[in-house]
Amino acid sequence: MPSLITAAWGAWGAANLPARNTFSAEDSAGAIVKLGVRVPAGARTAETLGTEREGTGVLIDAAGHILTIGYLLLEAQSILVVAADGRVLPAVVAGFDHATGIGLVRAVQSLDHPPIAIGDSSVARELNTVTVAAHAGAGGWSNACVVNRRPFTGWWEYALDDAIFTAPSRDQHSGAALLDEQGQLIGIGSLWVGDASDRGAAFPGNMFVPTDLLLPILGDLKTLGRRSGPARPWLGIYSEEVRQHVVVTQTLADSPAQMGGIARGDVILAVGNQPIGSQGEFYQALWASGAAGSKIALQIWRDKAVREIHLKSIDRMQYLRPALQS
Repeated sequence: MPSLITAAWGAWGAANLPARNTFSAEDSAGAIVKLGVRVPAGARTAETLGTEREGTGVLIDAAGHILTIGYLLLEAQSILVVAADGRVLPAVVAGFDHATGIGLVRAVQSLDHPPIAIGDSSVARELNTVTVAAHAGAGGWSNACVVNRRPFTGWWEYALDDAIFTAPSRDQHSGAALLDEQGQLIGIGSLWVGDASDRGAAFPGNMFVPTDLLLPILGDLKTLGRRSGPARPWLGIYSEEVRQHVVVTQTLADSPAQMGGIARGDVILAVGNQPIGSQGEFYQALWASGAAGSKIALQIWRDKAVREIHLKSIDRMQYLRPALQS
């Protein structure tokens, strides 16, 4: 892992010095599109993600499949693709994967442009210069430095074993393409983070989902709309890790957690008989408890006493409405 100073120099160099790219941005620009998504006002995600969402998408095949970050598509009612040449095309949700956060859109009409090839994201090393490609209204194209490769754990029952962190940071990052020196797609923009370097100091950057996580499930997303096999158990808990304790910050309305009696301020001590001391351990134990629909026993600390609460988990996609369109 590079030091804070080395990471800062790498970010400065990526932003200010010529990159060693072997591709032409002009030749690839037509595969980068703008997505406009509308969601019903009564949707469960409307309050947190809004009812009108914009982001970037990346054309990845001749059939019109466009890769993006999945939270843009949750409960989508309608989707428009704005091509680089200004055409506005209708599209539908083709697939979503809760485990990775990746979303797939299919344009109803052809974009008349070659797709961007999917590369090998495992070769993206720390201090490599990469290209971040977004639609023009989201800042267009710029260079960045890979400042970290590490696991990522979110507060919304989400975790990646390996994520790509880049700097300098970009605000409008949702769905942006991360391209290697050959112009191949190696990541999809997900989040702005304040600790991209993970060195104990503020270091703003962006987190990208590696495309290596997409390749094993891409066929399923295209044909089934989701990965095959049982869905993960989901409880509807937002949490925060505080001094090696997992503290509940919110339970979602009508979720298994809220209906089962989990409350803000509860400290989750164990899942079943497995003690936990971090969000990562919490998720690993939860997801190892069986498929969606499994009964989950949580040991919690509340009012100076240990309690055991039993919840029936569900598939997160069953919680959201309306269902993904295909």
